Amino acid sequence: MHVADPQRYGALPFRRAGRSGLDLPAISLGLWQNFGDADPHERRRDVVLHAFDRGITHLDLANNYGPPPGAAEEALGRILARDLRPYRDELLLSTKAGYDMWPGPYGSGGSRKYLLASLDQSLARLGTDHVDLFYSHRFDPTTPLEETLGALRTAVDSGRARYVGISSYSAHRTQQALAVAADLGLTLTVHQPAYSMLNRWIERPDPMAGDRSLLDVVGGAGLGAVVFSPLAQGMLTGRYLDGIPAGSRAARGGSLRREFLTEENLAHVRALAAIAADRGQTLAQLAIAWALRDPRVTSVLLGASSVGQLDENLAALDGPALTAPDLDRIDEHAVEAGVNLWAARSSDL
Repeated sequence: MHVADPQRYGALPFRRAGRSGLDLPAISLGLWQNFGDADPHERRRDVVLHAFDRGITHLDLANNYGPPPGAAEEALGRILARDLRPYRDELLLSTKAGYDMWPGPYGSGGSRKYLLASLDQSLARLGTDHVDLFYSHRFDPTTPLEETLGALRTAVDSGRARYVGISSYSAHRTQQALAVAADLGLTLTVHQPAYSMLNRWIERPDPMAGDRSLLDVVGGAGLGAVVFSPLAQGMLTGRYLDGIPAGSRAARGGSLRREFLTEENLAHVRALAAIAADRGQTLAQLAIAWALRDPRVTSVLLGASSVGQLDENLAALDGPALTAPDLDRIDEHAVEAGVNLWAARSSDL
C-alpha cells in the first residue's frame, strides 16, 4: 500500500470549476495515452502515484482508453486497489462514454442504454461504486439531448456519479445542452474541450450561438473548462522540430498524424519554441502556461510517459507570468494548424 507524501497539497494550485463547489488542480493527469496494455504496469503505477504525491488529485479516463478499450480503467483499478484505496475520497476520478466501445448498435453514441451500461462497466473496471465526474464524450446528432442528459441525471440520482459534464460540444450545442439540463433539473459542472496554441477553436465565435465562443458560453453559464491535448498531441513538445523520431507517436500513427507536421506548422512551432527559450522554459511549459492564462480554464489535462516528464510539465506552473508582449509574440504563431481530430464528430456539429 502506498504511503502518500504528507506535503502533497503544499505547492500545486487548485482552481474552482466555474460556479460549482468543486476545486481541481491546475494540472490534471489524463490517461488517454501511455496507459494501455502495451505500457509497462509498473511505469503506469509510478506515474499515478507520483502525480498524487505532487498534489494531482484528478485522474481522467474514458471507457475506450487503452488500447484495448477499457485497459486504462482496468490498470487504474489495480492501482486503486493496491495503493490508493485509503485515499479514494481525496481523488477525483472522471470517465466518459460516447465514442465506439463495443460492437453493435448499443456500443456508441448518446443513448440512455449505452451511457448507463458503459458507466456500469467503467465502475466494475475501476473497482469503485461511483466516479466523481461522468461525461457525455461527444454530441450525438442521432439521439435527442433529452435522452443523453436524462441518462446523466440518472447517473447522479443513482449515486454512480457525483458530477456530470459534456465533452467536445460546440458553443451552440452547449447552449442547447444547458437549456435541456435546466428543464431536467440537472446541473452540468464541467466542459472538456481540446485546446492548444495550435487548436484555438474554443475561442472562435459561433454564429449559431449568437457569435459567442465556447469559452464565452462556458464562462457565462458557470461551468468549469478542463482542456485536453494542450500540447497538440505532442507537436508542442519540441520533439518534432528536427523530423519524426523513431518510435514517436507520429511514427507509430494514431492521434498525431504525419500530415499535421507540415513545414508551415513546424515553422510556427519553432517560433514558439524560441519564445519559450527566451522565457527560460521548454516549449511544453510555455504551451501549458498559455492554456491556463484564461481564468475560465480550470485545469489542463496532461498525459505522462514517465515521472520525469510529469515533473517537467508541472514546472510550467513555476515559470514567469505571461506578459502582454509575450502574448502578442505568441499570437503571431499560435494559429489554427488543422489538428482538431474531434471536429467532424463533435465541435463541427
